[in-house]
Amino acid sequence: MMKHLRLPIILSALVAATQSFAGETKGAGSTFVSPVMARWIDGYKAKTGNIVSYQPVGSSIGVGLIKKAAVDFGATDMPLDPKELDKLGMIQFPVVIGGVVPVVNIAGVKPGQIRFTGQVLADIYLGKVKSWSDPAVQAINPDLKLPNAPITVVHRIDGSGTTFNWSDYLSKVSSQWKASVGSGTSVEWPLGVGGKGNDGVASLVSLVPGAIGYLEYAYALQRLDKISFGVVQNSAGNFVVPDAASFQAAASSADWKAEKDFHLVLTNAPGVDAYPITATTFVLMPKQPLSLDRAATAIDFIRWSLENGKPQAETLNYVPLPAALIEQVELYWQQSFEAAPTITAAAGKR
Repeated sequence: MMKHLRLPIILSALVAATQSFAGETKGAGSTFVSPVMARWIDGYKAKTGNIVSYQPVGSSIGVGLIKKAAVDFGATDMPLDPKELDKLGMIQFPVVIGGVVPVVNIAGVKPGQIRFTGQVLADIYLGKVKSWSDPAVQAINPDLKLPNAPITVVHRIDGSGTTFNWSDYLSKVSSQWKASVGSGTSVEWPLGVGGKGNDGVASLVSLVPGAIGYLEYAYALQRLDKISFGVVQNSAGNFVVPDAASFQAAASSADWKAEKDFHLVLTNAPGVDAYPITATTFVLMPKQPLSLDRAATAIDFIRWSLENGKPQAETLNYVPLPAALIEQVELYWQQSFEAAPTITAAAGKR
């Protein structure tokens, strides 16, 4: 029996497995990545005939499902700590980068018009700023006519990587938020109403005049007939419009090689053009999967998406991983799967 296999041998065996496997490989988790994941799944099926399904149930549930081996891969926008990964026997790697944006339902306010500082966002979600006519909001929007109307805060009720990145950013810009609420996929919200998933938040903000919420950027773009996204001041003091270029500017500061298991968060990244609530979606897989065939399909699907799915990602204003980072991910697969007896033994028999 072969104990160690180099990357080309491992991946050749994995790809060979996908060619003979006609079943369904299942993934679940992040709603943040759902728009581009759907495009990738369709493109991959058209190219290979292999069937991959993905349930956008939120990062927390996705992590729970992969821990129980109920799916073949999980997706989360909150990376797991390397020590936890070691205990779980899992690997973790990035697949795409995007952004979380504040969205509002204010009559007459167009997309990209309203400005926010991190402190004002924190104070709104803490309940300290209660009206759109509050001087703190007016001071950074002197040319925008805002109503003397109450602010309705909308947040996620499910465990969410989008919530993690939103609350992590607020923790970095507001000492009061960090001390009283903190960051996580779920937090104790001081006030507000909750929706499930990005879709739930988008629907609530759309329905409630004066509401504010937070969404993955692709979801915000889909609702511009009823809601508007805001611009956020970054660590350099600039108010930055969210888009692929400003997400890329934030991502350019990342030193992925310095972080074990790619454990890196991009919120409040340095750079004059960096969008401050930039986020990454990570895939989780077990080192010793229950099914070699489905793990093989998952790896093949992800590699196809990283190498061929850039147009779909860019169309939706995500940032595809650069070539050097894709190479790093593939090397990480080699280093991780070499130690997995289930994969190496099964591959050695083929």
